[in-house]
Amino acid sequence: MIEITFPDKQVKEFPEGVSGIDIARSISNQLAKEIVATSVNEELWDANRPINQNARIKLHTFDNDEGKHAFWHSSAHLMAQAIEHLYPGVKLWVGPAIENGFYYDIDLPEGQVISDNDFKKIEDKMLELARLKNDYVRKEMSKDEALAYYNNKGDEYKVDLIGGLEDGTITFYSQGDFTDLCRGPHLPNTGLIKAVKVLSVAGAYWKGDETQKQLTRLYGISFPKQKFLEEYLVLLEEAKKRDHRKIGKELELFTFSQKVGMGLPLWLPKGAQLRERLENFLKKVQKKYGYEPVITPHIGLKELYVTSGHYAKYGKDSFQPINTPAEGEEFLLKPMNCPHHCEIYRSKPHSYRDLPVRYAEFGTVYRYEQHGELHGLTRVRGFTQDDAHIFCRPDQLKEEFIKVIDIVLYIFKTLDFKDFTTQVSLRDKENPDKYIGSDENWEKAEQAILEAVKEKGLDYLIETGEAAFYGPKLDFMVKDALGRKWQLGTIQVDYNLPERFELEYMGTDGQKHRPVMIHRAPFGSMERFVAVLIEHTAGKFPLWLTPEQAVLIPVSEKYNDYAKNVLDILNNSDIRTLIDERNEKVGRKIRDNELMRIPYLLIVGEKEVESQTISVRKQGEGDVGTFSASEFIEFINKEVESQLDEIK
Repeated sequence: MIEITFPDKQVKEFPEGVSGIDIARSISNQLAKEIVATSVNEELWDANRPINQNARIKLHTFDNDEGKHAFWHSSAHLMAQAIEHLYPGVKLWVGPAIENGFYYDIDLPEGQVISDNDFKKIEDKMLELARLKNDYVRKEMSKDEALAYYNNKGDEYKVDLIGGLEDGTITFYSQGDFTDLCRGPHLPNTGLIKAVKVLSVAGAYWKGDETQKQLTRLYGISFPKQKFLEEYLVLLEEAKKRDHRKIGKELELFTFSQKVGMGLPLWLPKGAQLRERLENFLKKVQKKYGYEPVITPHIGLKELYVTSGHYAKYGKDSFQPINTPAEGEEFLLKPMNCPHHCEIYRSKPHSYRDLPVRYAEFGTVYRYEQHGELHGLTRVRGFTQDDAHIFCRPDQLKEEFIKVIDIVLYIFKTLDFKDFTTQVSLRDKENPDKYIGSDENWEKAEQAILEAVKEKGLDYLIETGEAAFYGPKLDFMVKDALGRKWQLGTIQVDYNLPERFELEYMGTDGQKHRPVMIHRAPFGSMERFVAVLIEHTAGKFPLWLTPEQAVLIPVSEKYNDYAKNVLDILNNSDIRTLIDERNEKVGRKIRDNELMRIPYLLIVGEKEVESQTISVRKQGEGDVGTFSASEFIEFINKEVESQLDEIK
């Protein structure tokens, strides 16, 4: 018998060799039907894989992230099997689960292509194969056996993949007549897959390298019930309507230019004003928390990033050094703000009384992303971080960390991000080469984060191996109005850069000590945050943030002068207002301005001129009454104040 510990700490005995499905069946037959994977000692396993020693377990269904990962990973194999049936001679690269669904990169036989017209036959073949209810069978294989299998098959992509694997760690999975190199885990059998949809086809370079052959990437999604797929497709249509690239163009917020360069956004006047209001909002909060503004250049000597460790970690994948006329002098486009802030701290001596020191900057940084990875504002090559770095004593660390959490929570509340979780990202102790710094410093940093999130009562999960190379971090995972997850806001503890830059303060003992460094960016990047905000609100921003708060609509040309007088009064009171003087019917003007997501439509005609008022319509609600200009100003200001409830 072995002891199985459940998430609620309950311990039960089971026979050696028991599987997750067996354990689920001991709870209920329904759970046994729904289980798709098992976590055994925090490692994701097949639900039917035998457990032969005492273990901590979690049972996963499609309802949680781990279950979805196993479900979609298995579906990628099913899609690859269908493609092998439909396109004999196809070669396979990789097919992982992703946040929503899965993809498989394939090399089609010469002269063959897959287009939208082929999606239906691939879906039909996948469902036909799923109905066979073939088991996903795991088999361990030696490296020589694995290489022999794919050499015999003539699949050079898998041969290359196996070349980078260690002998004794290689596993294959089979379902029916299909076998693939894979670590798993997978579903018990294909019959659990009841609904599939091929979503799109794209090009993808082998290994993500633009110098290599371009493969075909086929995206798909699957579900255990048809109704889940139908609900997802409705959500997908709504997501298309909310696409920040589409809305950003309609609202004239930003654009891109091939001549400027891919992945380098150009902010148009309305977008620049919106972004400026976001920055001013955070600057006000930061001032209250004792942050001091700094400004750093867009480039730095290569040695700066060698010292920080960024060049060793990211240099090959970043913009290459800029050579100057001076021999041997090399600069880099700034990939991070933190090395610059370290040098600002180092520019003068500090006492323990001076700490914490908090530097804040909206600093633009540059990362080279490959063409195929660029996507609107969410993945760009130049972006501005709402960056700040706190230099504090070790005894101040937890208090400062909690204060940053408070700032993030206030931002989320103000911008109506109600549904979020947090992720504590720790190092992978079995791969120390991925990180810099001593074990002692890592232990202290990780402990401080865990104590802070517990003290704040945050809903958090731990992800081992997801830490930054210089320290552990706390990431905020936000769900938008469509239930999609976004990583917004990050806080990181760092004992290592202060050592690399030899940062010091004079302690109470008269000796020099190293400060601890906290990296924080509540928005993350301004570009990505604005993109998420657009899609979350469908472009209907909070009143305090929206580019235009109101539009005056004269019912005919003879009321334009009165409308202009009202316009001057409102704009002089900082109510962002414009006037629609087009020679169009009032109904058309109302519809057009509602499409522009302007919160308040102010109608003026004969009645309003006589009473020196305006008739007010609210976006999505209709008429809200008749106001004088001064009453409307007070009305708007009260709504803005309610949205910007002062941070405590």
